[in-house]
Amino acid sequence: MIGQMVKKEAELSQITDNLSTSVLVLNQSLLIEYMNSAAEALLAASLRQSQGQPIKELLPAEPAFIEKIRQVLNDGQGFTQHELSLILTEDKKITVDCTVNIDDSNPDTCLLIEMKQVDRHLRISREERLLAQNVATRALVRGFAHEVKNPLGGLRGAAQLLEAELANDDLKEYTQIIIGEADRLQSLVDGMLGPNSLPNVTKINIHEVIERVRSLVLAEVPEGVRIIRNYDVSIPEFMADKDQLIQSVLNIVRNAIQAIQEQGTIELKTRIERQLTIGNTRHRHVMRLDITDDGVGIPEEMQQRIFYPMVTSRAEGTGVGLSIAQSLVNRHGGLIECSTQFGKTCFTILLPIEMETSSNE
Repeated sequence: MIGQMVKKEAELSQITDNLSTSVLVLNQSLLIEYMNSAAEALLAASLRQSQGQPIKELLPAEPAFIEKIRQVLNDGQGFTQHELSLILTEDKKITVDCTVNIDDSNPDTCLLIEMKQVDRHLRISREERLLAQNVATRALVRGFAHEVKNPLGGLRGAAQLLEAELANDDLKEYTQIIIGEADRLQSLVDGMLGPNSLPNVTKINIHEVIERVRSLVLAEVPEGVRIIRNYDVSIPEFMADKDQLIQSVLNIVRNAIQAIQEQGTIELKTRIERQLTIGNTRHRHVMRLDITDDGVGIPEEMQQRIFYPMVTSRAEGTGVGLSIAQSLVNRHGGLIECSTQFGKTCFTILLPIEMETSSNE
């Protein structure tokens, strides 16, 4: 019996180990009989450790998926599910295209599970969409600003001329309202455009940027808000505009403070990512800054639009902070991403440390 299992494992290994698709074989008790090298890498588990173990030990956070596998044994109908999210550990989640079928050639009625990881492709697609969205938004805002600024200047000038002709000071109150509102609209348009100067690039330390932001917001936050730091101090200095990065980080941190209101925690976490693709460009080293809060999250209907200007859930907000932050980070060849759910919203700033790149993907 043991000899047959060894022979079978050798045959499976010879067939599947060169596949990029992850392959698992389960018996009728949903115990793992075999997994190829791609599955070991994907699930961060070795065949030696996992063989004979229940699949639920490998995927403890996925009872619904395991029940769906069990149903295949009961009704004999396999299934394919695209973009299936699987939680492996608290810190690791993968997205796969998954197919589960019964192996009819096996007298023990084994289940054959095939998984192909699609996180990277989805991520690249999402990043390309964000970058294209930002380019389109900037073009739209520039056109809008041009159309608004000219008549706005004329309106303000006319109000000033009218005020000079008025003898009644009570009437001048109305011209002051016109001038004040024109100035407010001018500031709003300028805010939507963001800084119009070229980046002043110098060698910077990202933690000096974050500490500057932290010192600014500590004077603003209520007593019930904690700001904790989780830094990778080995991150080297890199070329960037310090003031623009301070503005970007400050906009996001203030957004997080507003999300948690009077009580909560904000974590500032830095790490190095290696061989990371941003959009279509591969970088050897990328600085990753995660700004995470434990607030209520972003409403679902807003999640695809949060980097557009004028999008806000607060009555008193202008909705330009995140748009400007994204634009400033884009100027550095980077990107801001967002993931959100109730109790955890994370804005991730990705900045290439080296501007040289390898071939496009």
